[in-house]
Amino acid sequence: MRGLRRWWDGTAGGLPATFWYLWAGLLVNRAGAFAVLFLSLYLTEARGASESLAGAVVGAYGAGGAVGVLLGGVLADRWGRRATLLAAHLAAAGLMVGLAFSRHLAVIAALAALVGIAHSMPSPAFVAAIVDVVPEHRRSRAFNLQFWAFNLGMAVASLLAGLLAEASFLALFLVDAVATLAAAALIAWKVPETLPRRRTGPVETRPDPAGTGRAAGEPVAAGARIVGEPVAVGARTVGEVAAGAGRSRPPGLHTALTDRTFLVFVGLTFVLAVLTMQTSTIMPLAMRADGLSPSAYGIVVALGGALIVVGQLFVPGLIDRRRAHRVLALSTGLLAVGFGALAVADQLWVYLAAAVVWTVGSMLAAPPNAQINADLAPPELRARYQSVFYLTFPAASFVAPTLGGVSLQYLGERHWLVVAALGLLAAGGHLLAGPSRERRVAARRVAAPTRASQPVG
Repeated sequence: MRGLRRWWDGTAGGLPATFWYLWAGLLVNRAGAFAVLFLSLYLTEARGASESLAGAVVGAYGAGGAVGVLLGGVLADRWGRRATLLAAHLAAAGLMVGLAFSRHLAVIAALAALVGIAHSMPSPAFVAAIVDVVPEHRRSRAFNLQFWAFNLGMAVASLLAGLLAEASFLALFLVDAVATLAAAALIAWKVPETLPRRRTGPVETRPDPAGTGRAAGEPVAAGARIVGEPVAVGARTVGEVAAGAGRSRPPGLHTALTDRTFLVFVGLTFVLAVLTMQTSTIMPLAMRADGLSPSAYGIVVALGGALIVVGQLFVPGLIDRRRAHRVLALSTGLLAVGFGALAVADQLWVYLAAAVVWTVGSMLAAPPNAQINADLAPPELRARYQSVFYLTFPAASFVAPTLGGVSLQYLGERHWLVVAALGLLAAGGHLLAGPSRERRVAARRVAAPTRASQPVG
C-alpha cells in the first residue's frame, strides 16, 4: 500500500487544483472530438463526394489546424488562456452544429477549415496555462499526465465515433458539439485566468491560479518571486528582457521564429513527429504489401494505444532526475530502432514487437519535449512559443505521407532504413544541442531573481 502511495505521489502528487480542471477539460475535449475521425466516410457515404474530394475537405481541416495553432498562441498571450480556450470551444461547438445540418459540399469544406482552426486553437493555451500554474519542479509529471489524457481521450473518441457513426451521422456531429460545450462549461466554471499580469510600478498584483495561498490581488513586493510566475522588471518581465532587450520591435511571434536555440529544438521535434506519423501514413501501405489485412493494422495501432494508456503513468519514475536531452536522445533512438525493424518485417508478430519499441520511445519523449518547450519560452510569450512548436505536427502530417509514399515506392523495404537513419541523426542532434539549451535555461533562472532585485526606473 505504501508503495502504491509513493508511486501515485511521484506520478500525480503535488499538482494544483487548476491543473486538474485543465486536465479534465482536455480529456473531455479529446474524448468528444470524434466527428472529424469519420468526416471522410460521412462525405462519401452521406453526401456523395468522391474520394478525392473527401480528401481535399479533410485536407482543408488540416490546413485550418496549422492556422489555428498560430492564432491560438497569439490570442492566449494577448487575451489570456481562459478567454482563448472558451472562445475556441464555443466556436467549435457552433461550427460542429453547422456541419451537422450543411448539405452543400462547398459549405462543408469551408466549415471543415474553420473547425480545424477552432480545434487547434486550444492547444497552445492549454499548455501555457499548465506552465502558468504548475511549479517548475513538477511540470514534467504534469506534461506526462497531459499526454496521457490526450491519448486516453482519443481512444474513447475512436470507440464512440464508431458507435455513433453506425447509428446516425447527425448524432455524431451533435454529440461532438455537446461534448465540446461540456468542456467549455468546465473551463468557465473552474479555470481562472492564468496569464500573468504585468506591473507598471514597484508593486503589482497577480492572480493565484496555482493555489499558493496568496490571496488574489495581494500586492507583491518588487523583489519577491512566486514559483512558476515571471518576475516583472519595470514594464517588462525577465523573459522579455532575456528574449528581446534592445530590439526595436516588441517581443511577439517573430521572437519565437528567430530564436535559433528554440528552432533547433523544434526541428528535432519535427523529425520525431515525422517518425511517429509513419504509423498512420506509410505503415498501412507496407503491411498491405506484406499481405497483411486491415484488421492486422488495427491490432498494431490498438496495441500502441493500450500501451500508452496503461504505461504512461509509470514514465515519471523512469525519467525523473535525468537530463532531458538524454531522455529525448534515447526516445528518438527507440523510435529509429522500432521503425528500422520494419525493414525485415513480413509477419504480424514482428510489427507488434516493433510497435512496442517505438511506442515506448513516444511515451518517454512526451514529458521532456513539453518541459524543454516551456523552459525555452519567455513567460510572456509562452503561448506563442507553444504555437510554433505545435506547427511541427501538421507539417509532419504533410511531409510524412508525401515523401514517405515516394520513398516506399522506389526504395521498398529500404524506406525503413532511411527512417531509422533519420531518427538516429535526430538522437545525436539532441545530444549535441542539449547542453546549450540547459545553459540558456540555467542563465535565465539565475537572472530572474537578480533582475527582480534591481530598482524600478
